[in-house]
Amino acid sequence: MPRGRSSFTKRQKEQSRQQKQRDKAERRVQRKQDKPEGENLHEMDELRQAAEAQAAMFHVGYEPPAHEEGSEKKPNE
Repeated sequence: MPRGRSSFTKRQKEQSRQQKQRDKAERRVQRKQDKPEGENLHEMDELRQAAEAQAAMFHVGYEPPAHEEGSEKKPNE
């Protein structure tokens, strides 16, 4: 019995698997490139504005999160 057939199918199967991996990686890179980078910042600005509006409605001072640049949280006395 010839053994070449199974080796050939295994090789084809492996090449197919590798091609799928490359395609998947390419799609992942494409999604990252298509994703607008400023969208996340825009959402944060909208959330910050909403928080300020709610604070104004309830007459409470709005304190930005401590991880923002230039913001120093004052301890309550």
